[in-house]
Amino acid sequence: MLKERALCVYKQKPALITAVGDKITLQTASGEFRVRLKDIELLHGGPLVSVAALEGAVPQVNMREVWELCLDEYGAGDAGGRCFSLRDLAELAYGEFTPAAAWAAYMLLLEGVYFNGSPDTVTVRGGAEVEAAEQRLNGKRLDSANRAAFIERLRSGNVDVAADGQYMQDVEALALGRAIKSRSLREAGIDESPVAAHRLLLKTGYWKPSFNPNPSRFGVSLMPAAAAVPPPPEEERVDLTAMPAFAIDNAWSDDPDDAVSFEPDGDGALLYVHVADPAASVRDGTEADKEAFSRGATFYAPEGVAAMINAAAFPFYALGLSETSPALTFKIRLDRKRVVSGVEVFCSTVRVTRLSYEEADGDSRIAPLIEFAASCLERRLDMGAALIEFPELRVVVRGEQIELIPLQSYKSAAAVRECMLLAGEAAARWALERSLPFPYISQETGDFPNVIYEGLAGSYQLRRCMRPRVLSTRPGWHWGLGLDIYSQVTSPLRRSADLLAHQQIRAFLHGEMPLDENALLLKLGAAERATLGVARAERASLLHWKLVYLLDRPDSVWEGVLLEKSGPRAVFFIPALGMEVSCALERGGRDIPLNGPVSLRLKSVNIPDYSAGFVVC
Repeated sequence: MLKERALCVYKQKPALITAVGDKITLQTASGEFRVRLKDIELLHGGPLVSVAALEGAVPQVNMREVWELCLDEYGAGDAGGRCFSLRDLAELAYGEFTPAAAWAAYMLLLEGVYFNGSPDTVTVRGGAEVEAAEQRLNGKRLDSANRAAFIERLRSGNVDVAADGQYMQDVEALALGRAIKSRSLREAGIDESPVAAHRLLLKTGYWKPSFNPNPSRFGVSLMPAAAAVPPPPEEERVDLTAMPAFAIDNAWSDDPDDAVSFEPDGDGALLYVHVADPAASVRDGTEADKEAFSRGATFYAPEGVAAMINAAAFPFYALGLSETSPALTFKIRLDRKRVVSGVEVFCSTVRVTRLSYEEADGDSRIAPLIEFAASCLERRLDMGAALIEFPELRVVVRGEQIELIPLQSYKSAAAVRECMLLAGEAAARWALERSLPFPYISQETGDFPNVIYEGLAGSYQLRRCMRPRVLSTRPGWHWGLGLDIYSQVTSPLRRSADLLAHQQIRAFLHGEMPLDENALLLKLGAAERATLGVARAERASLLHWKLVYLLDRPDSVWEGVLLEKSGPRAVFFIPALGMEVSCALERGGRDIPLNGPVSLRLKSVNIPDYSAGFVVC
């Protein structure tokens, strides 16, 4: 019969009964509880002063000797031995049956090394079982001791990478974004954050400074797409192979997915934008389609490229890699004010000449296109477009070698950009006129400053007042581009949202059922989430490799440009690094004008925090 001050077990923990009624009131190490009778198991009638009194109240005994005595007395349970009670075990082991002895005996049952059963029916384990259980217990005790020693080394930062690797896995998982907690960091009293984990992995030498965790942190695969893409199907296409078409891109590009043809047309112009047509094979719901939308976009990292679509499809879909290429062509008619006055969209076959930007700038065939594009830019600027121009940098990593390559500004690059914007505007107008559910891109007007500075300081101003773009099934004004309607359709090999636009266009052209607005929105949302992860991983990876580059250049001096001053601090842009940095201005340096040059000395590099410290020389 239960009574107050008795010892019982509640959820395998000791509990003191403090009151008995309809429910039983218990006092445990973690607080007071009211429970039902069936929720507890009585161990000793008491009196017990407190649960804390159980701790260390019985002497340490040689349990193997106790087991041998019980084996002689009762025999092994698996060989027909007799059962006995918890009281018998406590008295044999500790010489008395007190609440503390009862709890210690119960712990032996829970441990399961020497005895099995319940408080009323204890049995002795056989010799072979005990040998195996002792080995497991000793292994656990050794691992526990080893882990405790590891935690001490972790606190001091003196980890043995070879010996402690098995314990560092949860720290690495946190730093890679594969886990949100780390038992090791928690036990060591270290902040459980990816940055803290990264810092510790570098401090202990578990990671080299060059290790880039950012793709994993943002859920981006470094492996290229694997799903097979069938070759283009036999279908009717307009033959444009006699029309000169040029794919103009960086010299190192190996996945060209757009080309242009240009014809003056009286006071206006006729622009053809030919775009790779992988949607001919990558149909909605296919494995290649699912993989492309799970990736969102091709991942361009300094250490390599992970294509969104299987690269085996490039020879027959990327423009200019074969003698002729299938394309989706946007035929755009523009009036003398460079306003789109007519759009046709059709499947075509094109013969494409590939040119680098440098080659195109010196090619007389491209000169009319460059002049035309300049007038298109003027139209957008008149419409309120924000022109933001910062020097660009390419970062290339080959093994341990890091190259920072400044990119030149080419007229042909600006011309291609205008042609792609026109294609996006034209495609959006074409889809809207046909009530085709379509992915549109818009941007709200930002808080435009009253005075726009010249140069890089002005570009910095404009960029800071930019609002996020909105990807939806409803068209709207795009403030940054100065366009009243816009989409993106020129990179279906690189961006899943562009591929989706092509799938909708092709369904309409072939009399098939396109996705309705709800289905399109769901697929578009998945594409945007994945694409955002890729964009973040690319930005973080670029900064990571720049910081690794700087790590080997302590106290190096870099030429910067002043972008903004705010009290004693200022923001600078370092063209040779493609980096913005913030640092304090000494009193004498506060007279530096915006866009003015300044020398900055590198003082620190913090890779986990994505930061580098500079001071004005």
